[in-house]
This record gives sequence, structure tokens and C-alpha cells, in this order.
Amino acid sequence: MRKQLSFPTRSSRLALLATSLGFVLICLDVTVVNVALARMRDSLNLDSTALEWVVNAYTLAFASFLLSAGALADRFGARRIFAAGFAVFTCASVGCGLSAGAAMLIAARVLQGIGAALCVPSSLALLGAAFPDPQARAKAVSIWAGTAALALGAGPLVGGVLVDRFGWPAIFLINVPIGVAGIWLTVAHAPDTKGHAARRIDLAGQTLAVIALVGLTYAVVESGRLGWTGMTVLAGLAVAIVAGGLFVMVEARHAEPLLPLALFRHAAVNVSALTGLSLNFGYYGLMFAMSLFFQSARHDTPLETGLAFLPMTAVVTVANVASGSLTARFGYRLPMVVGQALAALGYLSLAFVRVDSSALAVALPLLMVGVGVALAVPSINTAVLTHVDPSWMGIASGVLNTARQIGGVLGVGLFGALVRPEFDDLAEGLHHAAILAALVTLASLVSIVLGLRTSGSIVTDDRARRLSSSPRE
Repeated sequence: MRKQLSFPTRSSRLALLATSLGFVLICLDVTVVNVALARMRDSLNLDSTALEWVVNAYTLAFASFLLSAGALADRFGARRIFAAGFAVFTCASVGCGLSAGAAMLIAARVLQGIGAALCVPSSLALLGAAFPDPQARAKAVSIWAGTAALALGAGPLVGGVLVDRFGWPAIFLINVPIGVAGIWLTVAHAPDTKGHAARRIDLAGQTLAVIALVGLTYAVVESGRLGWTGMTVLAGLAVAIVAGGLFVMVEARHAEPLLPLALFRHAAVNVSALTGLSLNFGYYGLMFAMSLFFQSARHDTPLETGLAFLPMTAVVTVANVASGSLTARFGYRLPMVVGQALAALGYLSLAFVRVDSSALAVALPLLMVGVGVALAVPSINTAVLTHVDPSWMGIASGVLNTARQIGGVLGVGLFGALVRPEFDDLAEGLHHAAILAALVTLASLVSIVLGLRTSGSIVTDDRARRLSSSPRE
């Protein structure tokens, strides 16, 4: 009979609690904002493009600064950067709640994204330091992701209640007590990783990354209003391509690059990044599109919208924990495959949902998507932590999460262009968006099957990683 794993020390448990609170804060914000979109639109007189920017301003800043945040965690220590991210996010949440117009709200959302970017890579680095045993680490990562999944699950319902009873600003102000508790817990109890004082910040790479992602986001978001042939949309795409190309050139020559290209010599890193992109592309895009579909086409209240999302989000925690157990026993490849297959099936089923569809007909596809995504998330994090040298965990987790957030930006932008409240047939737009999500997910599934030749045993692969040289060597 296999002996159950236990957490090594009290400090490890407290580190897990601190990092989980940080991820809870970030993920709670994602789902509650989607439920409040219609009320924000009416209260602040926002159009569809402004609504997309409210969502994407956060995600864009998150994606843009994740890599630098990982480097900062490696240089100054994960605990210091993690606490700083908590503080920025909490203060920005106050700014969001007090916003009186689109400009202030979007600016505060950018600051929230920067705070979130500081938190996520350092949280994974803290977990790597607190749980050196690979199997215990897999369990810890699954719990870390599971608590965040709990926030995702509770977010629509909590958001619906808050918006209905207290108005949309309450969804941001609820972050304040969580943030204060997380900051105190991190400073008082979380262990730290060793800082590398020689690690330099790649300002040129960071600047080019921001320019490229802003150009891409602008083109995708504005394409819904101007069309793909609009001059400013084409200009945004051109800026993204040029800046992206220059970014690769700079990173290839930089002594301390923002994105060490040698990281991509591991198939597990490449596949995990692509899988993460596809996960957020479908999930974030679906949350945005379905929220508008529920409230603009079916005329549901925010609370009813939150309840409609519950089948997709409520099962996430259980599936996350199950994924950790599967990963510890069979390796990370199996949860990836099963998860992506389920998610693709769920997206395809949404292509048959109509405005007058029953609650069950809507709930079942959302349930498949929720379980599928939740199975895959812990396994991709474990795959990256397993294959990367410990001194590069901050940057590696930043790469993975950057890919995920880019997927979210693209999903919200493209789905928002297909499902706009001023369109006559929102259901048809939702069908096109669901099919697009299914195709991207299936492409990721093919990359997993072809790119990961082994099951991904965390014990065997962790030993292999320790014996191999780090990317900087």
C-alpha cells in the first residue's frame, strides 16, 4: 500500500497558503469582472470595445511583465517580489473600485496586471524552494492551482451577488482584505529563494515585448470595430511583427536575456507553453463571450449569469486535485491529453447552444470545459518545474504564464469581435467562437501527443533535469 505524502514542515504549509492566497486574488478577479461587464457598460456608458479593454488591459499588463517579474524574483528573491506584487494588486483594486470612467478603470486594471505579474512567477519559485521532493511538489502545485480554481469557481456566484446587491465596484474592493492577509502571511512566514545579484534586467527586451504585445492586442481588439483591413489594425499587426522580430534578435544576443531561448530546447517547455496558450484562449474568451450572451441575449441578471457559470467553475477544484494525483502517479502527459480532449468536446458542444436552450443543454458543455481545463493546468506547471534548473524557475514559470496570458488576450479579443451586444444574432457569433476555441484546443492536443513521447514521470524527468546543464551554461 502506497504511503500518502505529507508536507515536510510547517513553513512549507505556510508557504503553500501564502502562494495560494496570491493566486486566489488573481483568479478571483478574472471571473468576477466578466460577470459585471453588463453593469459596467450601463453604469459607465462603455461600448463593446471599451469592455474588451477593461478585460484585456489587465491581461495585457500581466502578460507583458511576467518575464521581467520572473527575472526580478530570481535576482531579488521570490518572497520580496511576491509581497510587492500583493501590495500593487491590492492598491490597484481600490483604484478600480473608485473609478468614475473608462480611462481610470482601464489604467487601474493595468496596475492590477502588473501586480499579478509580480505574484505568479515568484509564487511558483517559492513552491519549488519549499517542496524540493518532486512528488510532494506535484501535490503542492495541484493544491496551489486548486485553491485558485476554487476562486474561479466561486467568482461568478460571488460576483453576481456583489453586483446585484452592492454594485460593480464591490467586485474589486473585495480584493482588499484578501490582499492585506496575503501580504502579512508572506512577510511573516513564507520562505525565500536565494537571490542572484548578478542577474540583470533586460530593459530592451522588456520594452520590445510590451510594444509587440500592445500592437497585437490593439489589432485584435479593434478588429471587431474596424475590421481586419482597417489601417490602424494593420498598423498594429505590423508593429507587433516588427517588435516581435527585434525582440528575438535582442534576446539571442543579450548576455542576460529576458527570455533565454535555450529554455525552448526542452520539448516539455514548448508543449506546456502552447497548451497554456490554448487553455486561456478558450477559457478566458468563453467567459467574456458567454457573459455577454447570458446578459444581452438571454437577459439574465448578474446573479443568474454567475449561477449559469457554476457548472464550469465549481468542478475546477476537484479536477485540479485529481490532476495532481494523476500526475504524481502516471506523469504529466496523461492529464494534459485527457484535459484537452474534454475541453475540445465541450467547446464543440457549445456550437449547438441557442438562446432558448435549456439550462442543462448549456451546463453540460461548460462542465466539460471546466473539467478539461482544470485537469491540464497543474500538469503543465509540473512539467515546466520538472525540466528547468532551479535557478531558472522564476523565468521559466514566467514564460509559461506569459503564454497563457497571451492566449487570454487573443481569446477575449477574437471572441469579443464575434459576440458583440449590438449584433442581432449573438448565438451565431458564440457558435463561431466555440468552434474556433475547439480548433485551437485540438491543435494543442496534437502537439502534446507528438511532442511528448514519454508519459512524463516526475521522478525520472526530475533526475534527468538535475543531471543536465542549466540553460545559461
